[in-house]
Amino acid sequence: MAALGKDRLVAVIGSGAMGAGIAQVAAVAGYTVKLYDTRPEVVAKAISDIALVFNKLVAKERMSAVAAAAAIARLRAAVTLDEVAGAGLVVEAIVENLDAKRGLFAELESIVGDDCVLATNTSSISVTAIAAKLRKPERLVGMHFFNPVPLMALVEVISGLATDAAVAQTVCDTAAAWGKNPVHAKSTPGFIVNRVARPFYAEGWRLLGERAADAATIDAVMREAGGFRMGPFELMDLIGHDVNFSVTQSVFNAYFNDPRFTPSVLQQEMVNAGFLGRKSGRGFYAYGDGAAVAPQPHTEAAQPMPEFVSYTVEQGAKAGAPRVAGSVVADALAGRLRAAGVNVTHRQSPEARGHAAGADGAPAFHCNGAAVYLTDGRSATERARDNQHPDTVLFDLALDYASATRIAVSCSDQCSPAAYQSVVGLFQAAGFAVTRLDDVPGMAVMRTVAMLVNEAADAVNQGVCSAEAADIAMQKGVNYPRGPLAWADAIGIGQVVTVLTNLAASYGEDRYRVSPLLRRKHASGAGFYA
Repeated sequence: MAALGKDRLVAVIGSGAMGAGIAQVAAVAGYTVKLYDTRPEVVAKAISDIALVFNKLVAKERMSAVAAAAAIARLRAAVTLDEVAGAGLVVEAIVENLDAKRGLFAELESIVGDDCVLATNTSSISVTAIAAKLRKPERLVGMHFFNPVPLMALVEVISGLATDAAVAQTVCDTAAAWGKNPVHAKSTPGFIVNRVARPFYAEGWRLLGERAADAATIDAVMREAGGFRMGPFELMDLIGHDVNFSVTQSVFNAYFNDPRFTPSVLQQEMVNAGFLGRKSGRGFYAYGDGAAVAPQPHTEAAQPMPEFVSYTVEQGAKAGAPRVAGSVVADALAGRLRAAGVNVTHRQSPEARGHAAGADGAPAFHCNGAAVYLTDGRSATERARDNQHPDTVLFDLALDYASATRIAVSCSDQCSPAAYQSVVGLFQAAGFAVTRLDDVPGMAVMRTVAMLVNEAADAVNQGVCSAEAADIAMQKGVNYPRGPLAWADAIGIGQVVTVLTNLAASYGEDRYRVSPLLRRKHASGAGFYA
């Protein structure tokens, strides 16, 4: 089916930030829009504010004066709900309350024609439940925008059990006509984004609770190594800890207390204290006039550049072993080291020498007696024991080792200070700011990305969405630097499975169980986009 024709009226119910944003986007796309709210003065203010936005865009030469005038002329206030009778699409953006939404749609059914599509902008309520008592439940669909609507590209198009596929496709095509990136999803708790994003916050809380590092340091590692626009704690400060905690509780309860979504006691304490983030003036950081200078991330002191470094080109022979010493990682790091004047040589792998690599394969680097590996979900102390090599140092995942500005490392409890410092010098010579994390399994970026991959894979496995939709949603909805499933392909699904398996063994928790789809992909050797 095609998008809603521009000759059809679009009605938006609710003129708060979301409703006003939806009305603005539809009007810019060429649709006549009627905006309704139970408070007429709020509608008037919303339309006035939208006009101011258009004027600013004209002043910045990002919109022509003619286009701005035409768009504002297409925005009209509806004084009564009856005035939306001729709408081809009604988008509801009222309070997040099931009874309120059901009541509104029941009233709308008695006003609009049978061919009118009804859409809810709910972020957390079951679309199936909202539609359940309607005369024509098949015409109700979720149309979940993200705030601020004019700037955020993603729209989740949510089908309830009764939603007609043709209706969902019309809404999807209409969102695309409005300049958005729509993705289809099934009505399940959290839809795509609010479900798949939970580990980004949850693993941050786990790291903080285990004293891997302080919040500012974890944020810096996630930004400067992981490539995320914001770290988990600064992002939760922006969202509001009360809102973020409420969403986590909602998803946890909706999935019948699945441990994967367990809320954080530490965040509950933040909410209890009123430390809600930007809106309260205090969260993990201070805000407002006179706020204290933000804490700086921990960075290791400068260490001497190592004179000689060797690295392994190929992984050892063990079947299914993670490719921790492959060209993507080792060659990028080696290139940075050579550019800095470090003498770096290839080290022949055990496989090439004609014998097995042992429990772990070859380390990525050797530096002054230290064996340096990419984390595989074990702690450095566990890995040192398993390898019988006390001087073991791990490094964390980075989005792009060739351009990352920071890298996180951890060392075994058995590691000598001299061996550890030589590895710090190694990474500093390559141009990284080096952050030491306490020796927690999976470190920071790796465990977070592995859990994001796992949740996205489970969503695909359960028919919530496609792999492409999961990746688009996380990039367009929360600005992730790479879709989780594309990231899995980049680092190797075997690596992700190994990390999750080791995390599950370390913690003894079902929280880290591996998605059946990941195990299947790993067994077949296929990727998500292969």
